[in-house]
Parts: sequence; C-alpha cells; structure tokens
Amino acid sequence: MTVVAPPGEQAVDLLVVGGGINGCGIARDAAGRGLSVMLVEQGDLASATSQWSTKLVHGGLRYLEYYEFRLVGEALREREVLLAAAPHLIEPLRFVLPHEPHQRPRWMIRAGLFLYDLLGGAGSLPRSRGERLAGTPLGAGLKPVYSHGFSYHDARVDDARLTILNARAAADLGAVIAPRVHFAGARVEGATWVADLHDKAHGHRQTVRARAIVNAAGPWVSRVLGSIAGARAEARVRHVKGSHIVVPRIHPGEHAYILQNPDRRIIFIIPYLERFSLIGTTDVPVEDFETPAISGDEIAYLCAMASSYCERAITPADVVWSYSGVRPLYDDGAGAAAAVTRDYVIGHSVVGGAALVNIFGGKLTTYRRLAEQVLEKLRPQFPAMGGGWTHAAALPGGDFSGGLAAFAADLKRAYPFLPHDHLTGIARRHGTLALDWLDGCARLADLGAHFGAGLYAREVDHMVATEWAEGADDVLYRRSKSGLMMSAEERRRVVDHLADPCVAPCADHFGDHSR
Repeated sequence: MTVVAPPGEQAVDLLVVGGGINGCGIARDAAGRGLSVMLVEQGDLASATSQWSTKLVHGGLRYLEYYEFRLVGEALREREVLLAAAPHLIEPLRFVLPHEPHQRPRWMIRAGLFLYDLLGGAGSLPRSRGERLAGTPLGAGLKPVYSHGFSYHDARVDDARLTILNARAAADLGAVIAPRVHFAGARVEGATWVADLHDKAHGHRQTVRARAIVNAAGPWVSRVLGSIAGARAEARVRHVKGSHIVVPRIHPGEHAYILQNPDRRIIFIIPYLERFSLIGTTDVPVEDFETPAISGDEIAYLCAMASSYCERAITPADVVWSYSGVRPLYDDGAGAAAAVTRDYVIGHSVVGGAALVNIFGGKLTTYRRLAEQVLEKLRPQFPAMGGGWTHAAALPGGDFSGGLAAFAADLKRAYPFLPHDHLTGIARRHGTLALDWLDGCARLADLGAHFGAGLYAREVDHMVATEWAEGADDVLYRRSKSGLMMSAEERRRVVDHLADPCVAPCADHFGDHSR
C-alpha cells in the first residue's frame, strides 16, 4: 500500500523518532531495504546518550557476572561486524586487568575470560592471556603491588561520529534526516499515522503521514509514547546516569585498564586523544534526564578509584573535562543501578492498522543488530521490503583495508602538504570521505583557516554541508573532539566562522517525500 498524503503533507513508509545510534541505525537499514524514511531528532544527532558513552565497542566483560550470556555473545559478534564496517572509527584496544587476590582467585578470572573468548567465537582479535605487569610496559602507571594480571581485547569507537555516519548512510540511500525537529505527537487516520512535527528554530510546522513509527527516543521513549494516541506502554525504562572524567595521560602505551572496586563496580582508564586518559563510568539512578551533569561525589569517586590502582594520585584538580549521559535502561526490576540489564526490549503493536515499535534499553555495540530485529518486526507491514544487508556493508568512509595507519599513509602520499600531526585525526574522522572534501586541494592554504588542533575551515564546511552541523558544539565536540584541545580564542573563531552566511547548511530540515 502506498501512503497518499493530502496537498501540503509528506508521506513516508517509516518515521523514526530519535537521532541517537539506534534511530540512525534503523533509518540506515530501512532505507537500504527500499523503504522511504524520515528521521526526526529534537536536538543535534547524537547529542544525548549516544555521545556520552565510554566509547567502546565491546561484549561487556562484567555482564557475565549477571549471566547476560546472550547479550555478551551478540555484542561480541557485532564487535567483529563493526570493526570491518568502520575501520576508521573503530579500532582494537587491549585491556589489562590487574589481579587482586582478595577479590577473586586467579582461576575464576581466567575462567571468565575463557568464556568471554568462547562467546566471541573465532574473531579477529587476540585471545585473553595472563600477564606479568611488574617492570613491563603493561604495568606502567600502576602501583608496583600489581605484579600480575590478565589481558583481553575489545575495541574503542568515536560514538558520536558512528551515529552521524549511520545518518549519512541513510541519507545517501534516500532517507530524510531532520535534526532539531520536535515530534509533537501522532494519531491514526485511515490506517496510517499522522505525525505533527515542529522545527522550533525556524518556526516551521509539518504534518507527515507514515505507515509505521519507530520510537527510538532513548531517555524520552516514554514521553514520546505518551504523545501517540492509542498507544500503550509495553515496558518501562530506568534512567541511570553515567559520568566520565578526562585527565592528562596517566600511562604510556595504547592499552587500557579495567579496574574493579571493592563494591564490585568497575571503571576503565582508556587512552584518549593522544594526550589524555578517559576514566569512567559511574552508575547513578536519576529522575532528571534532560540536563545530566557530573557531581562532585562522582568526580571524587572516579579519582579515588583510579588512584587506588595508579602510581600517581589522580585528584579533582587534574580533571580537564567531564561529561555525563543518561542511559535509558530497560527496567528489569534489579535493585542496584549497576546490575540493571544493558539488553534491549523491542515492543511492537498495531494501532488501527498502523504499526508502532518502541525501543527500551540497548547499548552502542548492538545497535545494528537491534535495527535488523526492528525491521523484521515491521515485515508484516512491508512484505516487499528487502532483507538484512548491513552485516556486510561498510559505513561511509570505511571502504578501505589494511588498517587506519596504512590509510593515513595513503592520504599523506596523495596530499603531502597535510601536517603529519593532523593526518591521523582527519583519517579517523572521515576515512575515505576525506577524499571528498580534500579534492582539488594542492597546498595547505587550500584548506582555509586553521582554527587549531588540526581543524580547518574546509573540514568544518564539509561538516555543515554534509553532516548537519550547525552550532559550535556540533563541530567541536561531536563531529570532532578538537574543542578539547583548543584555546577559548580558537573555539571562538569556529563560532564566528559558523555564523558566516556563506557557510551552507546540509539540507532543508523536512526534505520532500511527498507523493
């Protein structure tokens, strides 16, 4: 059935509410199966939970303690898929787990790591192993008392760019991506949804007809559900705040540490942006999920926990940046926030002939698999749509082999004027898409003004024109992380550049899918 819209309205097969990793992944998958798609997001893409993760693609070693074997196995399989799909954004990372005999005997940790390897199957990453830490690079930065431990491999990711490039892939396949558009509600008319949308920044209102709605609003999932006439809640979410701090680099080398507190909670210390270490996360139940912020107690907790393992004490005065995000976890009735499942529940219902899917919970690593399951639940509404395809498809910029360092070397040969210090950042952010905005450049001056930290005007213009960037935070902290390494004056120059009317935006917010 084709949705027919009255004059002045648009019509799509699928309306996705929420521009986080789940929503953008669903839009990409659906567009690739031949559906017409619109995605709306009340803020910038990835501006909520999806930019505030621990920035890992991993199975979740600690979830084995809660018997989440299905989730861990699925996540480890997805780790392999994503490593192949986005080698510019996702790279292997070695984790070192110092052994503390008073917490767990060595055989128990070894058994857990063996199970982790087993659930991951015959993947591309090295298997876990016991390690001697004292006097070795793997123990650098730790107190000498931690003489032995274990290592295993997972991967790290630029979470916000992963989200944005899923949106870019969806748009390349014909989807309308509309950030900064508020979903005001929906009702059923003639077996289709009629959704009211509001672009508050420009004062535009739009009505869109859709055969199905996917509510991927993350922390706002219940609020969106409440604005859809005739819908019912299949599940609930618990809002749990996770906070992180960034400090000057704690240890040399590119391995990370996974540390366990006596309260059985864990934190990671992860190399971050060459000069820093990322420490997190906390698990704090919250009611206010609109404007999460790290508390003094959380900063003190993370500093104290890191200091209990590290040779150099970490204090709140060392913190150069911090962030907090609210995870919309499926409410499984667990008592402690750390014990709440990271699995997801997909609710599917039909209201007056129109389909509605609500997503409760989930984690960054499993977004692609979640999207596949959502589309299969919608197959009764769209029996002619294509099958799953994303398991073997590269994300934009990921169509190269040989690893990030090799691609950066190729980029240097093609554009020898690029400063060596900036090459890896450009390659990591864009992959082969860098060739699009570097095309025609013959000298460094062709990149325009250098704002600082390897960010040039030509790249910023590319982010505005093709990645829906508008404000300084969009550019400095989501599409790049350059703002963390810039001075206030350098950041102000980016603000001034974005205010230039000659910097063209990506597209009209609502696009045109009218039929």
